[in-house]
Order: sequence, then structure tokens, then C-alpha cells
Amino acid sequence: MESLKINRKELLWLAAAFVGGAIVITIIALFLLNIQTRKDEALQYPLKLVEISDTELDPAVWGQNFPREYDSWSKTQQDDVNTPHGGSQVYDKLERYPILKRLWAGYAFSVDYNEERGHFYALTDQKETKRQDAVAQPAACANCHAAEAPQLIAQMGWETFNATPYKEISGTLHYGSSCADCHNPETMELRITRPAFVNAMAQRGVDVNTATRQEMRTYVCAQCHVEYYFQGDKKLLTFPWSNGTRIENIDQYYTDLGFKDFVNKETGAPMIKIQHPEFELFTSGLHYKSGVSCADCHMPYQREGAIKVSDHWIRSPLTNVRASCGQCHNQDDEALRQRIVDIQETTASLLRRTETALGAAMDSIVVAKNGGATDEQLTAARDLIRRSQLRWDFIFSENSTGFHSPQEAARVLGEAIDFARQAQLEAEKLAPTGSR
Repeated sequence: MESLKINRKELLWLAAAFVGGAIVITIIALFLLNIQTRKDEALQYPLKLVEISDTELDPAVWGQNFPREYDSWSKTQQDDVNTPHGGSQVYDKLERYPILKRLWAGYAFSVDYNEERGHFYALTDQKETKRQDAVAQPAACANCHAAEAPQLIAQMGWETFNATPYKEISGTLHYGSSCADCHNPETMELRITRPAFVNAMAQRGVDVNTATRQEMRTYVCAQCHVEYYFQGDKKLLTFPWSNGTRIENIDQYYTDLGFKDFVNKETGAPMIKIQHPEFELFTSGLHYKSGVSCADCHMPYQREGAIKVSDHWIRSPLTNVRASCGQCHNQDDEALRQRIVDIQETTASLLRRTETALGAAMDSIVVAKNGGATDEQLTAARDLIRRSQLRWDFIFSENSTGFHSPQEAARVLGEAIDFARQAQLEAEKLAPTGSR
């Protein structure tokens, strides 16, 4: 009987082992099946449900083959994202920073200047800005605000396209940012579609056709996120980079050219309006010099099943610090976020100090001007305030509030404050007795 009991125990152990083994085998089989399913899923993506022609601009059509990318890109329509110094929520910058109306007095930006929204609104916001009524804009403005620009350039020619009044072509523009701006529809490889960037890089001795994929993940953004001006009567869209991309290089470029965007109606100084030099500031920073691209932070990769896709929301890393920053920086999300905000707060403080110095310089120039100082006598003060405001605007109109290159931003604003105070002192020398 004892022997029989032992055999029964052994049978129970054997049965348990068999069941356990069957469970393990089932789990392994399911795991392998899942792996194979994911592999099959990856092989089947993109879906290629439709043929995308080289002239197709509608993101929704591209989205039939690339639904994951299209879904995230569609989120650029969200205009309620708010960060401490940016986001996609519209507000009137002229109201928030009243000094802007004085700094840009006599120029269209003193009429209308709002916080920009996402890429979805690139064309809409340009068509609706009050600056359209304040000054006759050339079609060159559409280079970065309309997906139709490359096709119109091919049809009309580079010079004719740029010189044509914007209002003459605005009716033909229907799409803002499009997949076609950055991707070859046949291969989906990144591509450059805007001639101004190609021309500017060629002047610097860089052939964009030899760029690596990682470099292209910055270059496709640098087609538009840059400082530019309209050259000559033909209004050719031009990036002022022949001397380099640092602010002193750009300053010298405009000085040698004798170029001005407007004359400040208070001071009479010939001024430059800097646009949005994200690429220029970024190239002076540690991230760029370490091989980081724009897309690494603003379009980080994310996993959806077996598919690794780039997040096409194209937003501030503050809204997604784990994916944007956490891949390289082993800190918790709040520490990463706070680091960004600290840099931006420091830059914002320097911006406000610079604006105070610029305001004081303007006051002194106006007093000297009203007191009878001649244009020749005011030349030095006007030159200094021009140099100051150029540097202030380089950081103010750049959309990272200094984060793309914190040390460079601080250096540039330090120079801006210095030039503004020098302008103030020069003007005070010319002020009538008793007004100083």
C-alpha cells in the first residue's frame, strides 16, 4: 500500500509537470506568434493603399499610407497647448510686451504680432495677419507658409515667383505645411524642397545632396526656421549666411550691404527685423555639436506595436520630456522640465533687461533729435541702437527662449544691453542743456 501511495504521488507530480510544461510551451508559442505578428505588421507598414504622386500636397492622402504619422501630424491643429514661454495658444505679443510697438515703430510688426500656432496653421495665420494690410508682401513670403511654393517656383521660375505680389498668388494657396515639404513621395526619404536653403548652404560650401540622414533631420527644418530677407527689387528670398551664422556675422552682412528693413519712426535709425533664427542659434549650441538633430527633440521616435515612427506633432519638448529628453538624459521628467524652464527664465529676464535698455536709448535719441541734433550727429547713436536691437531680436524672435544655445543667448543679450547703453550715452551728449 505504501508503494502504491508513492506511485500516486509520483503520478501527481508527473501530471503537474506535464500541465506546467504545456503552459510554458503555450506561453512560448504565443510569444513567438506575437513576435511573428509584429514582424508581419512591420513588413506591411507603410500600407501603400494609394499611389502618391510627386504633385500630391494633401496630407490626408499621404495619411492613407501613413496613418500613424498623419494622426500625430493632425495634432498640430491643437491651439490650446501652453508652455511658460511659448506653446500653440495664441496671444497678442504687442499687448504682453508693449515696448515692441516702439521698437518696431514704422514697421508692420508693430501692427500685428501674435504667438504662432502649430504647422497646420502656417498658411492660415499668414493669410489672416493684419501685416498683410500694413505692407504689400511679395510671394516670397509663401516660400515657407505654403506647400504649393515648390510647384509654383517650378512653373514661374525662382525670380518671377519671389517678385510677384503675394495677393496675386494667395488664391492658389490651399495648404500650409505638407508631407511633400520634407519627403520624397516615392521613397519617403527626406528631401530639401526650398531653393533659398540650398543656395545659402552652397555659399557656405555645403552640398546638401551629400548630407547624412541625421543631418537631413535638421536641414528639412532649417529650410524655414531661419533669419532671411528679400534681396533687391526682385525680392529674392535670401539667408544672410555668407559670413557665417552667428549674429555678428549676420550684422556684418547687413552692414556691408547697407540693408535695412525699416526706419524707426521715433529715432530715425535704420533697423533690421530678425525673423525666427532657430537654426542659426541651434548651430552654436552643445546639442547640435553633439550630433543631435531638430527631429530628435521635436519629433522623437515612439513605438506603436512593432512600428517605430517619428512623432509628427512637432511640438515643444516641454510637452513630452520623457521621449524628447529622456532618451539621453537619465533624470526624472520633472527635473528635465525644470532644467528647460530655468534656462528660459534666465533668457527671458535678460530679454526684459535689454528691452529696458533699448527703451532708455530710444528716449535719449528722441530728446537729442527733438533738441536739434542733426542726422550726422546722431549717426553713432543710431548705429549702436541698431546693433543692439538686432541682437535682442535675434534671441526674442527665436522660438526656444534661449534653450537652443543658452550660453550664446546670454552672450548675445549681454552685447545687446551694452550697445543700448552706449547708444544712450552717445545720444545724451547731444541733448540740449538742461534736458540731461
